[in-house]
Amino acid sequence: MGALLEVKGLKVGYGGIEAVRGLDFSVPEGTIVTMIGANGAGKSSTLLALSGIVKARSGSILFAGREILGLRPDRIVGLGLVQVPEGRAILSPLSVAENLDLGAWTRKDKKAVAADLEKVYGLFPRLAERSKQTAGSLSGGEQQMLAIGRALLASPRLLLLDEPSMGLAPLLVASIFTTIKAIARSGTTVLLVEQNARQALKIADRGIVLSHGKLLLEGSGSELLENKVVLEAFLGKEGG
Repeated sequence: MGALLEVKGLKVGYGGIEAVRGLDFSVPEGTIVTMIGANGAGKSSTLLALSGIVKARSGSILFAGREILGLRPDRIVGLGLVQVPEGRAILSPLSVAENLDLGAWTRKDKKAVAADLEKVYGLFPRLAERSKQTAGSLSGGEQQMLAIGRALLASPRLLLLDEPSMGLAPLLVASIFTTIKAIARSGTTVLLVEQNARQALKIADRGIVLSHGKLLLEGSGSELLENKVVLEAFLGKEGG
């Protein structure tokens, strides 16, 4: 299985602060890779650099064999690398349907967009029920569904998810992780940043642990669930 994304020597900084310090990792096509680490480890900065939203200081980002470091964010989306940002970033005054339409703004094939919209409504029936409501009137869980649905309408090959379970009730958290597995099964590769390390590693094919902007550990999701360092730092010493 080839790497859809290959990152080498990535450095990201803000003023005098170096958030990501020479990071190397890859995401094989057709997998879920989860990235975990303490607050300030560089996880979100890495995703923002991959999306072109934050300019990396140096390194290489190969997506489907093409160097994308330095490309504009809209060009990166057009190539099939799409991010659902932390905090969802939905447009509250617009309707659910209008928010979803915005996800497809780079696409020209209206028939394919309509088919993908039906898939999103199949994945999230609640969005279909509330399509005419303003996005701001949705619950937190529904807004997260909308943010993911909007990203899927950009037809991603690689979906970046930044803290999708943040602020959600436990029942909704379980639902979001089930949805992420369904998205991956449908053929979209997923790179997931998530504070809920246990749940994330349970669904991940591979895991990456960051510490102070550097790679600390990597391995299969099941290996990292049993790793002593991960258990003590992120999962509690009881394991499981």
